[in-house]
Amino acid sequence: MAETSRLSPPADLLEVAKRAWTNAYAPYSGFKVGAALRAESGAIYLGANIENASYTVTRCAEQSAVQAMASNGERRFSELLVFTAAAQPASPCGACRQVMHEFAPEATVYLVNPQGAVKVYTVAELLPDGFALERPA
Repeated sequence: MAETSRLSPPADLLEVAKRAWTNAYAPYSGFKVGAALRAESGAIYLGANIENASYTVTRCAEQSAVQAMASNGERRFSELLVFTAAAQPASPCGACRQVMHEFAPEATVYLVNPQGAVKVYTVAELLPDGFALERPA
């Protein structure tokens, strides 16, 4: 497990995640989340949490970023940065961990807050033994 530190996360991902954070729609929880990921191609995709009065259809920032990547035809990412205003860098929920695991269990995940605290994990560290189905040949 990562210790909170003053590591420097990738500046380009941090800038994009902060921009996504400002666009988050969180009228119910007030907890905004911005995410940015670097796809295998080098392209950066962003995501913000989008809440809904019907809580079960709320979409997390991490899932939004992965869905943007997949919607653009990409299937792998190497890094994902999650930005929140929490006192300690906030970790992705279980559903987000599974979505990330589907596309890149070895990817690096940076958890960052405005004070500059950073935690770094791999997706596999966040979700050991993530669920997977055997894919048909």
